Amino acid sequence: MNTQNSAIETPAVVLSPANPSSPARGLLFGAIGVLAFSFTLPFTRVAVETLDPLFVGAGRAVVAGLLAIAVLAITRQRFPRGMQIVRLLVIAAGVIAGFPLLTSFAMQTAPASHGAVVIGVLPAATALAAVIRAKERPSRLFWVTSVAGVIAAIAFVAISAGGLAGIHASDLLLLGAVALAAIGYAEGGMLSRELGSWQTICWALVLALPVMLPLTIVSATSHPVHAGPAGWLAFAYLGVISMFLGFFAWYRGLAIGPMANVSQIQLVQPLLTFAWAVLLFGENLDWRVLVGGIAIIALAATAVRARVRT
Repeated sequence: MNTQNSAIETPAVVLSPANPSSPARGLLFGAIGVLAFSFTLPFTRVAVETLDPLFVGAGRAVVAGLLAIAVLAITRQRFPRGMQIVRLLVIAAGVIAGFPLLTSFAMQTAPASHGAVVIGVLPAATALAAVIRAKERPSRLFWVTSVAGVIAAIAFVAISAGGLAGIHASDLLLLGAVALAAIGYAEGGMLSRELGSWQTICWALVLALPVMLPLTIVSATSHPVHAGPAGWLAFAYLGVISMFLGFFAWYRGLAIGPMANVSQIQLVQPLLTFAWAVLLFGENLDWRVLVGGIAIIALAATAVRARVRT
C-alpha cells in the first residue's frame, strides 16, 4: 500500500479508542452502505424481468470489476499477498458471486418485499460470522436469539407458502444468499482494517473477474440480451452502486467499527426495501410480510446487541 493511502486507511487512526468520533463515523458510513443496498432486491426484480438472471448476477460483477481495475490502476495499489489473497477469494465467493447470483434467480419468482423479510435475518448472521471470525465470546442470549431469528425466517416463508411443503426454491436461494453474504461481510470488515475499505472490495472484484466474465458471456450468447430503459437502469444501479460504491461505505463503516454497532444498521434495510417495493413498484404489503419483518428485525436486534467480550 502506498504512503498516501496508508495515511487515509491506517487502522490506528480509524480504530483508535482515543478518537471519539470513530463510532459515529462508523455508523454514518454503515448507514450510507445500507441505504445503497436497500434498493438491491427491488432493482434485481426489475432487471430479471427482461434479462437472464445469470447475466444480471454475473454481469453486474463484471461492470464493477472493470471499474475496480480502473481505480486500482489510477491509484497504483500494490497487489495483495499471501493470506490476503485467500481472504479476498472468500469475500468474492460470498458477496460478489454467491449473493448476487442466488438473489437474481430468487427474484424471478419472489416479490422484493418477501425477499426483504428473509434477508432480514442477515444482521444476525453477519454478527454470528463476525463473532466467529473475530474470536469474540458471545452470551447465551446471543446464541438463542440468533437461532430464533433463523427459525423465524424459515417459519415466515413456510406460512407464506402454505406449509413447509410449499416452500419455493427462491426461499432456499435467499437463505443461502444470507449465509454467503454474512461470511463476505465479516471477512471484508476484518480485511478492510489491513488493506483499506475500497481497496478490499476492488481487489475482490478483480479476483472474481476470471469466473464472472465467462459466466456473463455464456449467458449473453445463450439468451439474447434485450431490455428496456428500466431494465438497463436497474442493471446499471446493481453494477455501479450495489456491487461497487455501496461497499466502499459499508466496509469502511465495518472497519472503523465497532463492528457490532455498525452491523445493527442493517436492521433497517428490510424496512427500506419494503418502502421501495411498495412506492416504486406497487407491491402489496400484507400483514404476514409486516409481522414477519417486525419479528425477524426484533430478534436480529437482540442478537446483535447481545455480543460481548473478545
